[in-house]
Amino acid sequence: MALNKQLGAQDLVAQLRDGMTIGIGGWGPRRKPMALVREILRSDLKDLTIVTYGGPEVGMLCAAGKVRKLVFGFVSLDAIPLEPYFRRAREAGGMDICELDEGMLQWGLRAAAMRLPFLPTRVGLASDVHARYPDFKTISSPYADGETLLAMPALHLDVALLHVDQCDRLGNSRILGPDPYFDDLFARAAKRCYVSCEQLHERLDLGEHGSTDAARANSFERYLVTGVVHAPGGAHPTSCAPHYGWDMKHLKQYCASAEQENGWQAYANDYLAGGESDYQARVGGAAHIGSLPVTAI
Repeated sequence: MALNKQLGAQDLVAQLRDGMTIGIGGWGPRRKPMALVREILRSDLKDLTIVTYGGPEVGMLCAAGKVRKLVFGFVSLDAIPLEPYFRRAREAGGMDICELDEGMLQWGLRAAAMRLPFLPTRVGLASDVHARYPDFKTISSPYADGETLLAMPALHLDVALLHVDQCDRLGNSRILGPDPYFDDLFARAAKRCYVSCEQLHERLDLGEHGSTDAARANSFERYLVTGVVHAPGGAHPTSCAPHYGWDMKHLKQYCASAEQENGWQAYANDYLAGGESDYQARVGGAAHIGSLPVTAI
């Protein structure tokens, strides 16, 4: 495995293939690998299965016709509860859907991360899960209680895409925000994990100054990381605490485009033409992104 794992976003996307199952880390409008998603949007990739706790990346990939199947716990922009392009795709039909309880999605990723075929859980019982997804099975506890449990199948990923605060060229990473979400499970459930980062270092010292905080911020091991992309501002318009908050003005503009005829094409023409530097220039530049206030939640 290469010691220097740095590569460009275009080089990363060139390694992806049609029909892949791609897990996308982050949570709703928080710490999404949007620079990598934008590069997928500029590519010819199609027929993707996306697994995620979804935010704007889901709507954009749906609007661009990239998604064949979606496995999700929710798709929301929080302050804007329902992602409009995701809603449009659901209402239009034609997309294979697996809507899970958030706990079931976590358990499926954890099973894959542990190289187990399933994990038992009470989550999903007494719900419509069996009616909608008859392939999901139940099992009986082999112990005296004999309890019936749902056997949540492993959610295996071909690729995981994550965005973190810091990386080095070896693949070490740190998440400095208040919540790592389930990025570690995405990394462990995937055959290959690519990470974009706000800051790229030659070498991160995970035990610097004897601090346990530095090690605690490293939520998955470097051997899991296939490639590292330096993408400052790369989570915009989602947040990346403590560096910047979400860009609600931009998200509102994006959502408003869904109400307009050919709105997605207009949004794509405005913000996807060129590369990432062109995108950031059009949204106000690095100074604007860095000035976005981090909210309390």
